[in-house]
Amino acid sequence: MSAEARLRTLGLVLPAASEPQGSYANCVRTGNLLYVSGKGPVTGFPEVPRGKLGREYTVEQGYAFARATGMDILSAVRLAVGSLDKVSRVVKLQGFINATEAFEHHPKVLDGCSDFMVEVFGEKGIHARSVFGAASVRGNLPLIIDSIFEIAD
Repeated sequence: MSAEARLRTLGLVLPAASEPQGSYANCVRTGNLLYVSGKGPVTGFPEVPRGKLGREYTVEQGYAFARATGMDILSAVRLAVGSLDKVSRVVKLQGFINATEAFEHHPKVLDGCSDFMVEVFGEKGIHARSVFGAASVRGNLPLIIDSIFEIAD
């Protein structure tokens, strides 16, 4: 099943892609790789979440934030290439978790985005990844995720 068909089957409608928050592009394509700039959970909630995992937010809330961020990432990918069906592979996710010093569940939080990629792309959604705790991130968002996709023409 194609990625676009999977989204419909899941009953999901992607939000409009969020705009860059500085002097950079949402995506840059070089060859068959599409690099997506860092995205955060800025859509899908009554208000933009701000704060740290382990203080203002739980692991479960972080998982939901990462999933919502995955939706924004895919919105940016669709805008850049026209259709998610052109994605031949999710290559890598890199997460920066705005967390307290004692927080230890960074991988569980980023699983929200990782699991979403597999839901949408199936086996092509299995990717490499890294996750880091951050003392702060832009806008005091709870997390930022950047990503790399392989695109088939």
